Amino acid sequence: MADSIVNKVASSPLVTVDLEDYKTTGTRTTIDMANWLEEGFILREKPFRALLKEHDWSQYLDHHIALHCSSDAILPAWATLLITAYLSPFATTIVLGSVKDLEKELFSTAINDLHLGPYQNKPIMIKGCSDPSVPEGAYIQLVQRLQTVAKSMFYGEACSSVPLWKAKK
Repeated sequence: MADSIVNKVASSPLVTVDLEDYKTTGTRTTIDMANWLEEGFILREKPFRALLKEHDWSQYLDHHIALHCSSDAILPAWATLLITAYLSPFATTIVLGSVKDLEKELFSTAINDLHLGPYQNKPIMIKGCSDPSVPEGAYIQLVQRLQTVAKSMFYGEACSSVPLWKAKK
């Protein structure tokens, strides 16, 4: 009688978490505030406000926005706040910084919103070798969040994992 092959990984209580599954969908757009500055460097309030008022903000409907200034201009805080006020009715997310900063914020929100029920008292495998657009900080935040409910945590793949943490009994 031949022995059947048993997939121990499939029958284990191990729950795999792949951060790629939590990547927020939608268009990422970078807005350079230097485009509204005189010579890309000088902010004069009246012309600045006029340019913002004339701009078609509806083009950013449902976009995730990274707001930055490519020039070395020193901008008053109200300038970014004013742009944000125009963007808010249309954009889904607005961050001050780069597209990398935007991705960090989007993953942070997704991890904070993660329902922890399925991970309660379970061994967790945090999938490795994910998409390089997943910020490393997202893994750190995920470990902190899951550590409050998990039985144990590993990193990698089921066939070659690195133990990270185990709950004390």
